[in-house]
Amino acid sequence: MIPRYSLPEMSGLFSDVSRMALWLEIELLAVEGWSLAGVIPSEAAKACRERAPVIDEAFVSAVIEREQVTDHDVAAFVDVVQNAIGPPEGTWIHFGLTSSDVVDTALSATLTRAADLLIEAQDGLVVSLKRRAIAEAEVPTMGRTHGMHAEPTTFGAKLALWCLQADRDRARLRAAREGIAVGKLSGAVGTYSNIDPAVEDYVCSSLNLRPVPSTQVIARDRHAEYLWSLASVGASIECFTTEIRHLQRSEVAEVSEPFGAGQKGSSAMPHKRNPVVSERLSGLARLLRGYAGAGLENVALWHERDISHSSVERIALPDASLLAYYCIRRMTGLVDGMVVHADRMRSNLDASAGLAFSQPVLLALVRSGLERDAAYRIVQRDARRAMDEDRSLRQVLDEDPEVELPAGELDEAFSLSHALRNAHRTIDALGAVA
Repeated sequence: MIPRYSLPEMSGLFSDVSRMALWLEIELLAVEGWSLAGVIPSEAAKACRERAPVIDEAFVSAVIEREQVTDHDVAAFVDVVQNAIGPPEGTWIHFGLTSSDVVDTALSATLTRAADLLIEAQDGLVVSLKRRAIAEAEVPTMGRTHGMHAEPTTFGAKLALWCLQADRDRARLRAAREGIAVGKLSGAVGTYSNIDPAVEDYVCSSLNLRPVPSTQVIARDRHAEYLWSLASVGASIECFTTEIRHLQRSEVAEVSEPFGAGQKGSSAMPHKRNPVVSERLSGLARLLRGYAGAGLENVALWHERDISHSSVERIALPDASLLAYYCIRRMTGLVDGMVVHADRMRSNLDASAGLAFSQPVLLALVRSGLERDAAYRIVQRDARRAMDEDRSLRQVLDEDPEVELPAGELDEAFSLSHALRNAHRTIDALGAVA
């Protein structure tokens, strides 16, 4: 992933140094597991740990150089580690293991740590949305369907729905973490033919992973679930940012992204303040969906394994983790800094000239004894007349001899407070959000 969208705490997990450090830890734990099983002398296991190489850029370079000969990254890694430890103890490194035992278990450990960062970030987004929803709970705004004015709602209710969706994404991240927090050290086709299951138990327990049955590789539906959970996060963020983009349009102007001192919206037009963060996050969500598709393609492998998944995962898993983390963090900042123009919201609501209250009028006419279709046609006709004549719906209704309703009933039908009397229920639902 390019540095522009990489935050250091996440990118550090996927560096070559971090990856090979986990490989080494698994190799050393396996030696210790064999020692506990009575196969490897305890002194040899201790020597391997004490003389293990430091994993740094120089070590990574040595492995890359060796890989030019082996054309196999794990084999090259094992060679360099064994040389660093030296004989005879170094020969116990990788005893009874196949490459996937090391690579898959290390990958699971990395993705588990990545998931922890993602969940922590999602916690922050949920908290921010909940706080803003409660703060804006009483701010009326026009609800829109098909991009058209529909009925009044509150901006707090809108944000509360976002918060509830973000909370569901958090649950999906937690489930994906549970699914990927697994390891395997069971050999070439998963039958433990050359390794004691106790070694697998020891290594996985030391890494806080669960050992699971497998072929030579851990089943890739787990990785697909992880990528899908990230795509779901991205889809929700795109949902939120698409709304912000619409509400920031010049003609609407109800919400705007924070605009920093010294920031420029355009190189040519000084007046511009564009929703650039929302647009950026909307675009990155497309990549997250693409990686989810790649993850699903990886589920079907030949027999007990092939490596068609490997090249995909070297790109998709780090990039998707980095992008999702970046998106969550930037979305949280956007929510915290979002400027709400309550006066403009009320102005836009009032600009409907009462048309947003057509349904309460319809229901009042039905209660008065009219058949629903007849009542509908009356209100539809008067609404069209109000629009054509640039008048309020209430004025047109007052002049319509077919509308026989007491003034009090029409007052209630056009009452904003009456329309929003139950909107608090959406806010109340946030009480269940931790």
